[in-house]
Amino acid sequence: MMVALPKAKMNASEYLRWSQAQDDGRFELVGGEVVMMSPETVRHVQIKNEAWLALRNAISKAGIGCTAYGDGAGVKINETTVREPDVSVQCAPADPDSLLLDQPIVVVEVVSPSSSRSDTGAKVAEYFRVPSILHYLIIDPASRAVIQHSRTVGSSSIVTNIHRSGSITLDPPGLEVRVEDLLAKDSRSEEEV
Repeated sequence: MMVALPKAKMNASEYLRWSQAQDDGRFELVGGEVVMMSPETVRHVQIKNEAWLALRNAISKAGIGCTAYGDGAGVKINETTVREPDVSVQCAPADPDSLLLDQPIVVVEVVSPSSSRSDTGAKVAEYFRVPSILHYLIIDPASRAVIQHSRTVGSSSIVTNIHRSGSITLDPPGLEVRVEDLLAKDSRSEEEV
């Protein structure tokens, strides 16, 4: 069954009520308009799962009171935009009945052909409008790289690093995660890559 997207613009509260009433589909609210998210490939889902697991393991290893969330938990950018990152980390307690994380510190997106422009452009500016977000990781399976955008508490300056191997430090909250752990093993042979 095809979901009929609302034609009228919505605010975040209206969108959250509407989205809870939907039986199927994944959506985001962008500039007041409901946008259906594209279906995901097996590779995309696998990399999202690996990223969640890598961050969960890094939290456990660091012994800090943070939680890694897979996609489904939204992040309110402003009154007309709600994004759904592929993975998020929040170190404050979360309301288990909320559809939103209210203090995410790390957000992660896995690039796909349909999301590349948004993930590497608009979302960088959007995510850093949220005061609690200090790290935005973009996992690019095609280039086998992780782009790390980070800022320090209270700063508006963003530092960008591109990682193809080794460790990524996310401080605060005091996490260290290996690039290789964020990327799923590619199921294609080396000659095809």
